[in-house]
Amino acid sequence: MVKRVRGSQTGRPIMRLLDLLGRRWTLRIVWELREEPKRFRDLQDLIGASPTIVNTRLAELREAKLVELDEAVGYRLTALGKELLLLFLPLHTWSEKWAKALG
Repeated sequence: MVKRVRGSQTGRPIMRLLDLLGRRWTLRIVWELREEPKRFRDLQDLIGASPTIVNTRLAELREAKLVELDEAVGYRLTALGKELLLLFLPLHTWSEKWAKALG
């Protein structure tokens, strides 16, 4: 069964990923987990979102197997989440150049 998402009638994996990452606060949560695990309250304080939104996004990221909960240390990126982050780092570097070009 094809799981349809916003902006796509096909439910292709790339469209599912872009839908997930395009949700408010999702990329920020992934970014904040880039270096070390964080507890729920720490994530909430860092990004400034409501507990409901943080909880929803973390649940979505866990379902997508990008984030996992380790009771001892908090939320952390899975191997897939770390791989995704590595794919974004060149985009981050490029965006810095782009920002300078824009002035």
